[in-house]
Amino acid sequence: MDFIDVAQKRTSVRSYTDEGIARDTLREICRIGGLAPSVNNFQPWRFVAMTSREKMSEIAAVVAQKIEALPEKNCEVGEQIKKQVEYFSTFFEKAPAVIFVFSSPYESVLEQGVTLTHDEVNRMRAYPDMQSIGACVQNMLLAAVNMGLGACWMSSPLIAKQDIAKMLNVDSNCELVAMVAIGYTSHD
Repeated sequence: MDFIDVAQKRTSVRSYTDEGIARDTLREICRIGGLAPSVNNFQPWRFVAMTSREKMSEIAAVVAQKIEALPEKNCEVGEQIKKQVEYFSTFFEKAPAVIFVFSSPYESVLEQGVTLTHDEVNRMRAYPDMQSIGACVQNMLLAAVNMGLGACWMSSPLIAKQDIAKMLNVDSNCELVAMVAIGYTSHD
């Protein structure tokens, strides 16, 4: 498929068939994600790919609990909004695969020569590590389309990012910053 076709066909897909995704396919999507440009070529991303529906359901339940615990505004639609957010935060449990994207700690060269903190430098530079992650995820989404798959970039489940990182046994100095649900598109 030519690049323009891939870019034009990319859309957020939230409904998938039950057909599994091969491990090599997930590995290739991550590899292509890693080809993205990154701040000082630091490549701050780390990936965890999952195909276990049982584990995805456990993670979705934790996300749902976090949403349920959020204080509602005193209005008629508060509960309805939380239910809608819960759906958009947990539909990944029905995907054949999810790739969790973590960011490893990044220290810029500038931090070594000035008295500014990491957060000050990062804010001043408009979060180049997160911009790098965004480019990586975009590559992953385009790779999925090129392989005949549907995918959706997710950030709302990050309400439970620390719990998810523990459930995935990921080093505590890496931060979960995105998720990508992947599967063959269901045409329901």
